[in-house]
Amino acid sequence: MSLIARVLESGGIPTVTFSNARDITTSAGNPRLVFTNYPLGNCVGRPFDRENQRAILNAGFKLLETADRPGLVVDTPHVWSADSDWMRLIFSDAQPFTSDAAEAKRQEALQRAREQKARQGRDT
Repeated sequence: MSLIARVLESGGIPTVTFSNARDITTSAGNPRLVFTNYPLGNCVGRPFDRENQRAILNAGFKLLETADRPGLVVDTPHVWSADSDWMRLIFSDAQPFTSDAAEAKRQEALQRAREQKARQGRDT
């Protein structure tokens, strides 16, 4: 998204990007960024929470209207949950955001990728 935003900006079209990975996104040189400290993939709010999503999108519109220089980052005040356990667990075996169905799909995709890699190794 950073590259696309910079290309659009060079053509005179102002942009705002939304991110959950502040360090990665800021290093990519986004012209304007709205950061929300939520799990990856939820940069514009909690699923099915229209009020939360609207508030985060409005932060982006406000940034677009008020930014006076490139490279601005707005940190939204929203919190995912009352405690921060999700940050500790997100990359652990517990992975509190992965449903059983999603995990089964992920494991199937990993297995297909392993099989494809093994076939490619035999073909070379």
